[in-house]
Amino acid sequence: MVQEYQSPVRVYKHPFELIMAAYVRRFPKCPLIPVFVDSEIVSENQSKDGSTLVTERRCVIDIDAPRLLKRIAGVDYLYFIQKNTLNRRDRTLRIEVHNETFSSRVVVRECCNYTVHPENEDWTCFEQTASMDIKSFFGFESTAEKIAMKQYASSIKKGKEIIEYYLRELEAEGVTFIPRWTPPVVSGTTRAIPVKGARNGLDSKDTELVVGSPDGQTEMYKLDADYIRRYLGDLTPLQESCLIRLRQWLQENNKGKIPKDQHVLRFLRARDFNLDKAREFMWQSLTWRKQHQVDFLLDTWERPQLLQDYYAGGWHHHDKDGRPLYVLRLGQMDTKGGTEAHVTSYVNVSVSCWTCLVDLEGLNMRHLWRPGVKALLRIIEVVEANYPETLGRLLILRAPRVFPVLWTLVSPLIDENTRKKFLVYAGNDYQGPGGLVDYIDKEILPDFLGGDCMCDIPEGGMVPKSLYRTAEELESEENRLLTDSIYKSASIFKGAPYEMLVEITEASSVITWDFDVSKGDVIFNIYHSKRAPQPPKKDTLGAHAITSLGAVNTQLIDRNWVLGKDYSMVEKALTCREGESVQGSHVTRWPGFYILQWRFHSTPACSASSLPRVDDVLASLQVSSHKCKIMYYTEVLASHDFRGSMTSLESSHSGFSQLSAATTSSSQSHASSTISR
Repeated sequence: MVQEYQSPVRVYKHPFELIMAAYVRRFPKCPLIPVFVDSEIVSENQSKDGSTLVTERRCVIDIDAPRLLKRIAGVDYLYFIQKNTLNRRDRTLRIEVHNETFSSRVVVRECCNYTVHPENEDWTCFEQTASMDIKSFFGFESTAEKIAMKQYASSIKKGKEIIEYYLRELEAEGVTFIPRWTPPVVSGTTRAIPVKGARNGLDSKDTELVVGSPDGQTEMYKLDADYIRRYLGDLTPLQESCLIRLRQWLQENNKGKIPKDQHVLRFLRARDFNLDKAREFMWQSLTWRKQHQVDFLLDTWERPQLLQDYYAGGWHHHDKDGRPLYVLRLGQMDTKGGTEAHVTSYVNVSVSCWTCLVDLEGLNMRHLWRPGVKALLRIIEVVEANYPETLGRLLILRAPRVFPVLWTLVSPLIDENTRKKFLVYAGNDYQGPGGLVDYIDKEILPDFLGGDCMCDIPEGGMVPKSLYRTAEELESEENRLLTDSIYKSASIFKGAPYEMLVEITEASSVITWDFDVSKGDVIFNIYHSKRAPQPPKKDTLGAHAITSLGAVNTQLIDRNWVLGKDYSMVEKALTCREGESVQGSHVTRWPGFYILQWRFHSTPACSASSLPRVDDVLASLQVSSHKCKIMYYTEVLASHDFRGSMTSLESSHSGFSQLSAATTSSSQSHASSTISR
């Protein structure tokens, strides 16, 4: 693979002639560049009038590489050929370099140009491009490439320092001005050749340099190294190169408005400065912006009445770092209607570096897999794809027990760099040390979070059913959910519980669940055993001809096991009524085997430790009223999955979150899960 490099424009606030006097002092060898051992002039040719000087040198480089690699390669030094073309009339120097050593295995090309600044003729610009293609190198191609790129990046950083060093040396010798070249006077003529003088009173703009074409049309914008450092931050030479090359590609291929440099840089950061990935990423975003007319959205988009009345989000002052603070009371929102309006609203707000505070109090099933999660995933998708690296920090407060389920659904879709910006607090943990006051000043803390600052953000509420989608749309989505989603369905018979085995290999793993009771009432339990349950043998069931009646739930808890000895209950039994949705999580204290059990709810309730006789099961199958149905989803999350963004997920006691409107608050009172930063 060919590695390429393009430098920004480096500006020396000195005339071209003085820069050339400093440059030639680098030869035949430069003590400031230890790897530059020596050089010799191979040839030198000058034009008749003295305006052009072409010098060819053979340079010796002592590459900083492991001794073993040098022995394998059979060389101690590398030889490069450098051709310099100095045009005194045009005040330019072009430097072309290629490798002589290993030229059949490695192809290195470098081109540097010193030119006069387009806006101030007393200043000098420097640009540099290079490429390297390692075709073969004794099986060490990757190692050689890394060494070469490291060495090259180091020499680039020293380039400006070296010129400035020799400029100071010249100044110490009293050389501060060198006259410009003028053609020799031809005998018998007295005509003077005019030389343009420098424009006075110009200061460095620290912005892009505009290079004009001969017909006066703007041809290309070039980035100044000082501008990058002042307005875009400290970038490595290779990062600067990626920025410039991506910007050049946009100028050549994008017919519309070129994004700002800060915006281009965000796409590079989001792809770890992988130029090919960033180019593809940005092109997709530009296409999306054109399709949706995003650049004109602020002028044409009107906030729907639905958002004005029921959308619980808005701007609220700034965080301690000066970023605009966006507050979203997600737990107070009804997301069944107006999902596209939510997305459009985010397109309007997610355009700069900001901090987002999400309050999850009241979060329940209506925010999860169904329309709410669809809207949330769409928002994340749009923001990640088109506004990368704009989120400074995401503060999630009052996370309920259902949060691990939500996090499981959305976290794989969030870029890892973005995920690291998430800080999650459960309950009232945000009020103590290391909490919200570390990021937001106390005097602007919203009143609904215990602060004194009145927050004008609407409280949200239930959207009228008249604004919901049609029954046909909802039915279609439910059918798709059953066939395409990660949810499974199960039947529970009277006397024949439905059980699911979860093997845990390390403590502190998190078992999450989400289920709907679509028919009947059930009792939900979780048990733990150190040994693996052994399901009944097939021949035992076959003797009673159960298979002819259809599938029967496999029971995992052996009839000979004793509760409290062979296995233990790790969650308090929960009664779940028909039509209710239940979500929750359990942080495992021990490795081993966990059994999630749903059993038919009747009076008296069936004992978990005493299994029914097969004859009883056969009888129950004939009675349709002795049947319950659930739709469920479970997942095991390793503890380290939370530590990248939330550090830890601890629980002193686990409970359940029964998320119907009537039971949300009571079920949350059971939760003591702690999600800390």
